[in-house]
Amino acid sequence: MTLAPEEKTERPVPEGHVRLTIDGREVDAPKGEILIRTCERLGIIVPRFCDHPLLDPAGACRQCLVEVEMGGRPMPKPQASCTMTVADGMVVKTQHTSPVADKAQQGVMELLLINHPLDCPICDKGGECPLQNQAMTSGRADSRFVETKRTFPKPLPISTQVLLDRERCVLCQRCTRFSDEIAGDPFIDLLERGANQQIGIAEDKPFQSYFSGNTIQICPVGALTSAAYRFRSRPFDLRSTPGVCEHCSSGCDLRTDSRRGTVLRRLAGNDPSVNEEWLCDKSRFAFRYLSSSGRITRPMVRGADGELAETSWTEALAAAAEGLLAARDANGIGVLPGGRLTVEDAYAYAKFARVVARTNDVDFRSRPHSDEELDFLAAHVVGTTAENGGTSFFGIEDAPAVLTVGMDPEEEASIVFLRLRKAWRKKGLRHFQLGSWTTVGAEKTGTTLLHAVPGAEAAVLNELAPDVVDALSAPGTVLLVGDRAAESPGLYSAVSALAARTGATIAWIPRRAGDRGAVEAGALPTLLPGGRSVSDVKGRTEIERAWGVGPGELPDRPGRDADTILAAAASGDLSALVVGGVDPNDMGDPQAALTALREVGFLVSLEMHTSAVTELADVVLPVAPDAQRSGAYVNWEGRRREFGVALDASGVLPDCRVLDTLGVEMDIDLFTQTPAAAAGELERIGSQRPGASAPTSAAGEPARPAFGQAVLATHRQLIDDGSLQVDEPALAGTARRPYVRVNAATAERLGLVEGENASVRSDRGTITLQVALSDLPDGVVWLPTNSPGSHVRPTLGVGHGDLVGVSAAGSDGSAS
Repeated sequence: MTLAPEEKTERPVPEGHVRLTIDGREVDAPKGEILIRTCERLGIIVPRFCDHPLLDPAGACRQCLVEVEMGGRPMPKPQASCTMTVADGMVVKTQHTSPVADKAQQGVMELLLINHPLDCPICDKGGECPLQNQAMTSGRADSRFVETKRTFPKPLPISTQVLLDRERCVLCQRCTRFSDEIAGDPFIDLLERGANQQIGIAEDKPFQSYFSGNTIQICPVGALTSAAYRFRSRPFDLRSTPGVCEHCSSGCDLRTDSRRGTVLRRLAGNDPSVNEEWLCDKSRFAFRYLSSSGRITRPMVRGADGELAETSWTEALAAAAEGLLAARDANGIGVLPGGRLTVEDAYAYAKFARVVARTNDVDFRSRPHSDEELDFLAAHVVGTTAENGGTSFFGIEDAPAVLTVGMDPEEEASIVFLRLRKAWRKKGLRHFQLGSWTTVGAEKTGTTLLHAVPGAEAAVLNELAPDVVDALSAPGTVLLVGDRAAESPGLYSAVSALAARTGATIAWIPRRAGDRGAVEAGALPTLLPGGRSVSDVKGRTEIERAWGVGPGELPDRPGRDADTILAAAASGDLSALVVGGVDPNDMGDPQAALTALREVGFLVSLEMHTSAVTELADVVLPVAPDAQRSGAYVNWEGRRREFGVALDASGVLPDCRVLDTLGVEMDIDLFTQTPAAAAGELERIGSQRPGASAPTSAAGEPARPAFGQAVLATHRQLIDDGSLQVDEPALAGTARRPYVRVNAATAERLGLVEGENASVRSDRGTITLQVALSDLPDGVVWLPTNSPGSHVRPTLGVGHGDLVGVSAAGSDGSAS
């Protein structure tokens, strides 16, 4: 609150506040507020380099010096406003009213520029550089320094992705503080002392950060640069477009910078309610797929010679319509949308399935899934938001306790991980994680691991120790559930029961960006748009009216799930498939999925990149990636995250437009010709909680390993061999190394030695990696699901909780 001079009365100071004067203006500020924040609230900008609102104060650069009086007496020298807290009766004069503060700031700027090279025309930061800007506003026109500037060999590779030009560094410590405080990865540190002090790689702390790109963005001087962007463009040559990340369900705010039709970089947006000012490296750097050699930009139809050939949209749509009409009249059509879709595109698939294909055989879950999951989604996910029985990022941050189930936050929802770490550091959050071993991320959030053998997670959750139950019973507690819970029988039911017992709030956090929106849009065999059950007459009638179809025209029996759809296609019980962005290797049984795609009578693929599906398709219809379409994701909170077109979209169309045009070719208009039209229709339909009861499946029993066997635990790492990470060698260089992980007792029993290779095998294949010892339960082995050298499902044909053979490499005849 600011008071004009004529309002300076004896009005009482609000409770918990102090009253001070800044540049002649009286202001009430909360006790403990940093002085520079109070100045910002008044619109007074004090120059600074080390200060950042999301980092702890450091007072490292001294650029924010101001003149301060206490009790009517000036302090003996200017004070750093980024470390001083407000006090009652304090009088502050910034550079705008104090010659002393102005002179001090000019002197600090002169000091910082002594060794800083004047290479703005070639520096990546030139044109958007705080040092450049503040040298003009708070610096001197001439320098008294005539000696040779300090130089270093350059650049110093902090990683394959982050490069350091040490001579530009002003030692503000933003990068080191971010790495230590926010990410928990102190891979970069202050080295030497005095005049020789510099930023460098932390000794004995290998680079393993998923958040390193943030140090580039918050560096105020261009000392840290991106290997992928370095010397590629000037900021004023870029076209900037607000966007939303497509890589996970957090829905992070970002900015896409392009030049001449090519995306050159992505930066974090500022959204305190979601990602604050941070991005994971996957979100920041994994965008080269937009221009990769595998991009599909023209429709293709398989000719009489069995080869795919490019053709026109008109011919491709006609061929697709002809094949689908014949299939619908035969054994029907199955629809597999995948999880990369915007909510508008998912809605178009759901409507296409019901109105055009006349089936409920639609399922976006191109991953291991279960019927229990369908019940869980209907009971706890559909229609929930922070205002309607759900939670949010703020809810996680404010929670007294959080239990994560079926997910590793750092690997599968990295911005959720940052909130967990922040809550642990700032507020003492108690974080419990149900899993097989203490992952790297768990170590950085003060996690209490609830050990579970794969397949027995539900039993562990049902038998929690009283002290854990008491902690989870605190008001505001949150249960975070990942989609991997579908791989453990009874786990969703156990989560529901625990929530009922403790009063905790459930939040479902799927790995993929489009999953939550697909649930709301009705891209499931049991749910219509807005969460209406396909078996509910009232809900089905509402959808029939909204879609303008006759009474009773929508199918009323639950459809088949994704696995059953593929099995029906393989056996001939379905005559055609319409497949969105589905990778067969993500399915529970990739071999069975590929067999179905190969055997089905007619296959239509809507894709943006060549894949195992497009290789087998009869018709391939190119669809637009996020940069070339508009729309919205619904993130895990239930929050709509809209974005616009960043690049020219000629040649490709959003899925909703393709499906609408295909429907017209089949004599049915879906009215989803634009994302806006689809979004408007879905909004008019509205959401309706289905009132489903919580799932009640029985807990699973863990597999019993015989001699030479172990129970497999597996999940994906953030940076792996995902299809949207193609052509990103610098990003791939920062991935965590894949290991065969076992505990010491299991290693001894199986003859494994840490640091040497071990083979994990099934009757389909073998994976050989180096051994690392971890705190896994006895008889359990862990592998990354989709990392270089470790593609678990395609290679082994097994998944989480299955039995595998394990031995020292070469001892069973496998290659060492």
